[in-house]
Amino acid sequence: MGAWFAVGLRGVRPADLPKEITAGVTLAALAIPLNIGYAQIAGLPPVVGLYTAIVPMLVFALFCSSRQLVASPDAPIAALIASLLVAIVATPGTPGYVELAYAQALVCAVVFLLFWVFRLGFLANFLSEPVLVGFIGGLAIEILTSQVEKILGIKTTAEDFFPELWEIVTKIPQANVWSVVVGVGTMAVILALRRIAPALPGPLIALIAATALVALAGLDVAVLGKVPSGLPSLHWPSITLAQWAALIPGAIAICAVTLADGLLTARRYAEERGYPIDANQELRAFGLANIAAGFTQSMTIGSSASRTAAMDSVGSRSQWPSAVCAVVVAVLLAFFSDVLAYLPNAALAGIVAVAVVKLIDVPKLRSLWHERRSEFWIAALCLVGVPVLGSLTAVVIAFLLCAVDVVRRASTPSTATLKPGPDGRYVRGSSSGPLAIYRFESELFFANADTFKREIGALDARWIILDAEAISDIDTTGAEALRQTVETLGAKGVVFGIARATADLRGLLDHYGLGDLTYYDSNEAAAAAFNA
Repeated sequence: MGAWFAVGLRGVRPADLPKEITAGVTLAALAIPLNIGYAQIAGLPPVVGLYTAIVPMLVFALFCSSRQLVASPDAPIAALIASLLVAIVATPGTPGYVELAYAQALVCAVVFLLFWVFRLGFLANFLSEPVLVGFIGGLAIEILTSQVEKILGIKTTAEDFFPELWEIVTKIPQANVWSVVVGVGTMAVILALRRIAPALPGPLIALIAATALVALAGLDVAVLGKVPSGLPSLHWPSITLAQWAALIPGAIAICAVTLADGLLTARRYAEERGYPIDANQELRAFGLANIAAGFTQSMTIGSSASRTAAMDSVGSRSQWPSAVCAVVVAVLLAFFSDVLAYLPNAALAGIVAVAVVKLIDVPKLRSLWHERRSEFWIAALCLVGVPVLGSLTAVVIAFLLCAVDVVRRASTPSTATLKPGPDGRYVRGSSSGPLAIYRFESELFFANADTFKREIGALDARWIILDAEAISDIDTTGAEALRQTVETLGAKGVVFGIARATADLRGLLDHYGLGDLTYYDSNEAAAAAFNA
């Protein structure tokens, strides 16, 4: 255990501890309002969000390899939980719904640990940047819609996105003016502090100011209400076997988004600050943290890029802030939970709105539009698909779109015929004559096998040499295409050979029964054999 346990807590000089502890208090100031807000987005009691900042956060800090990645509930996970659980239990906040949320954390833990055991973290790479930009942006739109309702002080009954949006618009005249003042004012304070005093915990300051205003002025706005006092207790979720099974697809989606976003954030800060991380150890840490979440009445925990950035900006270079945050939140719940009852819902909604609006990455969408239209449309489809079709359907479509895009590009690989250059080496360029050297710059597999056969078949030469330097793999369909090509060319009296094949590729071809082909170490060697 010693080599990998508490890596993020080690190596802190005594002189740096005060700075790390102060950063932990700042992290708690950010976590308290945001975790409450994200729990509400997920359809859970506020205390569930606060419980997540105690044991699960501490477990991740102890078992991760990153010195800075902050584990916490975040907007995308909260929105995913809500959309996934509503499909199983219609009414958020009910006891059955809350039990499902605890179970969701445990199922996510199993998925994370399976990813760790079988080293499946690479699967998150199928969520390309355009998909991730669109998917998270879509979740942000979904969240913002719900927060606008709270700021306006209205309730909607529509279940689908566009009818809900229309209902919000039509109910604007019924909005609670003081609720709007509190919500918009909270957002304004956060944005102002972010500009003039970025080191201050803007969300907490804005929340305290809004709470004081509501209490002193006696404003008629909805407040959070009583929050249970005390620390979380051990608890096993009480749900049916069928419900456990129904949670699996959603758990895979949550883990994929967490891996794609969390590992990217962890790697970026590790590279910038010059310390190593073990991506596999991060998977285990997320798994263990979610076991802790499921057993301590908490919600699924992922990573927070914004809080990680906040800790980096105040100079933290360890997991001590997460440990301090866990202690601060525990003390708050044990001794001061009564004060939470007076927090205005509109202020909490304003805090969440400011946090999630930046998840709609308009500059990146604009960049995709100019750089690669196909990827822009994938991002746009995900952006619209999440609120309209639901998050699980959208993430499945996103994976399929990525797979289709990969196959589409691989089906038309870069190819070229080569000609001798001034120094005798073969370079790209059109060539004609009895010797044709054909370069295929991709794996040879089912998606591009027809392209391979068609292009070689179109060459008019007595000798055809395949430059196989860029071919790293051949599947059975590709091997059959190569076999048919060799047979067709042989029937025409055309000599076929392969140049620059790696030892691994030769072994693979031998496995497919194509080991009797003629090989050349270089294109020049093949040309010399032709001229001999």
